[in-house]
Amino acid sequence: MTRRELPVPDGLDGMRLDQAVSRLFGLSRTAAAALVEAGDALVDGAPRPKSERISAGSWLEVTLPAPREAPAVVPERVSGLRVVYSDDDIVVVDKPAGVAAHPSPGWTGPTVVGGLAAIGQTIATSGAAERQGVVHRLDVGTTGLMVVAKSELAYSVLKRAFKSREVDKRYRAVVQGHLDPLRGTVDAPIDRHPTQDYKWAVVSGGKPSITHYDTLEAFPGASLVDVRLETGRTHQIRVHFSALRHPCVGDLTYGADPTFAARLGLTRQWLHAYRLGFAHPRTNQDVSFVSDYPDDLDHALYLLRERA
Repeated sequence: MTRRELPVPDGLDGMRLDQAVSRLFGLSRTAAAALVEAGDALVDGAPRPKSERISAGSWLEVTLPAPREAPAVVPERVSGLRVVYSDDDIVVVDKPAGVAAHPSPGWTGPTVVGGLAAIGQTIATSGAAERQGVVHRLDVGTTGLMVVAKSELAYSVLKRAFKSREVDKRYRAVVQGHLDPLRGTVDAPIDRHPTQDYKWAVVSGGKPSITHYDTLEAFPGASLVDVRLETGRTHQIRVHFSALRHPCVGDLTYGADPTFAARLGLTRQWLHAYRLGFAHPRTNQDVSFVSDYPDDLDHALYLLRERA
């Protein structure tokens, strides 16, 4: 157990207590609420309800639980995980659906880093133990291109490139309905969902998040869009299109119609990271990689075109 005390900064004035604890101590909203309800988060020395609004200048005293041991990377061959490119500094993979980027609490399925370890790919040791070498991630249900750092130089350079928005990340998505305008930009901040901790949402005061899109094809009830990300927030594309009321087809977490997805044979969101480009961390030469649609997404697209 660790006890920490911090003053409430001006930027959190008027915020709910559980949300402030989440922000200040890097906890999920659910974990922060549990601490408050257990009496382990005090305001000026006294317990308060989690919904109470706090004032700038007040003191928060929080007793944090002992950190959980990081999940270990287990070498395991991953069916469908394809190495697109590899050298001494980087390895670019084409990730199948149902595979996480790295181990995390509660995830028992296959991972990209575990799959790379199983085929003898040595990756950088920088970063937290369970995600060493990982400079960006794709959702478990999202397919496509990921780059993993193999050298410490590559890790440092690529992390900086992703943070400064110097990486070209392109996705294709099939979304419900027809977007208006057909081409546009979504500039809306994202943070954890206020009440559902497993989801993210457009939230006032969240982290800046920018998504550009361009409609490529329109079908009855759906559209194929090209998507370019400036930022890389968790679930960003899924959250932004859901906020537009055009969720990715098959994305039941963010409001997609399950009947429509079933007619297309989809059991996950239609979302694919099809292109990835960046300056090579050692040579500074531009490199770019592309990935074809996997069979399930390709089949769904075929059905949409047949019915158009």
